[in-house]
Amino acid sequence: MELVDTHCHLDMPQFRDDRTAVIERAAAAGVSQIVVPAIDLENITAVTDLASAHAGVFAAVGIHPNSCANWSADWLTAVRAAAARPKVVAIGEIGLDYYWDDAPKEVQHEALAQQLALAADLNLPVIIHNRESSADVIRLLAASPLAGRENPGVLHSFSADWETAQAALDMGFYLGFTGPVTFKKADDLREIARKAPLDRILVETDAPYLAPQPYRGKRNQPAYVTFVAERIAAERGVETAVIAQYTTANARRLFHLPSQL
Repeated sequence: MELVDTHCHLDMPQFRDDRTAVIERAAAAGVSQIVVPAIDLENITAVTDLASAHAGVFAAVGIHPNSCANWSADWLTAVRAAAARPKVVAIGEIGLDYYWDDAPKEVQHEALAQQLALAADLNLPVIIHNRESSADVIRLLAASPLAGRENPGVLHSFSADWETAQAALDMGFYLGFTGPVTFKKADDLREIARKAPLDRILVETDAPYLAPQPYRGKRNQPAYVTFVAERIAAERGVETAVIAQYTTANARRLFHLPSQL
């Protein structure tokens, strides 16, 4: 059984002391590939260096909404340059976040719109962050040059309602599921994981955050993406191997990852 963790912040300080061991544990658990997204200009070099150093690691480059308060055209130029580095497979993590008040909404909108246009220009998928901003995320995605394209990106760590999921799916986006799908009170999220087409779901950790049961509250790591796949499989009444097969194929289709088989 082979899995892809399509969203893991391996560059974070929480992995400073055992990063290589974390990657090795992931491989031992069947997680053969990991996508590491940037969140600001400062860590773009770190994520691309990680991708260069490890065969199964790939990078995404972009400015997270909580990092975009001082957004400028120069930042977009920097992201464009970073996207040309080896093993960069997406523009991300980008999007909107109305939970934290780290950047004005209008600035978030501008940063997202410009990075969506950049992704379209570079023919790269996007990794979308959405926290309490679903209506505007869907509106900006629909208005972007990515609209109507095949495999435009993923709504990462999906936590919105079915209406948002359906709108994203209708535009060709994937839904990424993380540790919360295993949480006791996440019935609504599990219903979405049951209803979403198998060829449009991905599994993620968002490590070091959002550890699944039974590790909730502890440091997450890519090996734990197996718990996400297992819970989705149980909800859908299929073997975990079926979810692994679909989500791995989906990840490779979206991010153009090489086959490890």
